Amino acid sequence: MTALQSTTLDANTQRIAPFKMAHVVYRCADRKSMVEWYCKMFQARLVFEDDVLAFITYDDEHHRLAFFNMPELPKKNDNMVGVHHIAYSYQTIAELLGTYERLKGVDILPSWAINHGPTTSLYYRDPEGNDIELQVDNFADPADAAAVFKSEIFKQNPIGVEFDADALVAKWHTGASDDELCALGTCATGESLGPQFR
Repeated sequence: MTALQSTTLDANTQRIAPFKMAHVVYRCADRKSMVEWYCKMFQARLVFEDDVLAFITYDDEHHRLAFFNMPELPKKNDNMVGVHHIAYSYQTIAELLGTYERLKGVDILPSWAINHGPTTSLYYRDPEGNDIELQVDNFADPADAAAVFKSEIFKQNPIGVEFDADALVAKWHTGASDDELCALGTCATGESLGPQFR
């Protein structure tokens, strides 16, 4: 029995799960730049700040992100254990591409643009080296997205196909449908793996 199988609930066990993820907290050497970057990223507002902590939110939650002021900490490097990235979902491909355009206008560009199959995703790196993913589901029905994981295409390429974000935006502005924009291979660059997955 695998570890995953041993934690699977049986038919007589009730699952009690959180109803939402509330917030993420960062320890920051340069808190000011982090708060400014995330406020731009999410069009967020500052709700609290003192010498130790800053809280921001982008919706009706009292805080979605918190930042500890810890200037004595060393810089993060890629050769350490920890969270790889945090993903945020948008409702439509138009919201995702509109966000890409808005962020490009303030010189925030993705480090990676890839269609994973189940999602179309833009990865960004914050000022202290943390990665976040902005994504949209490529299928209206979650069952269709789940089916991708069992497909031969996913078996052959579980990472996905990189795309040119500007080309996808141009296709969006010419009236391409959501299905066309979210199709695997649309505006492909010819690459399939990002550096963080190699």
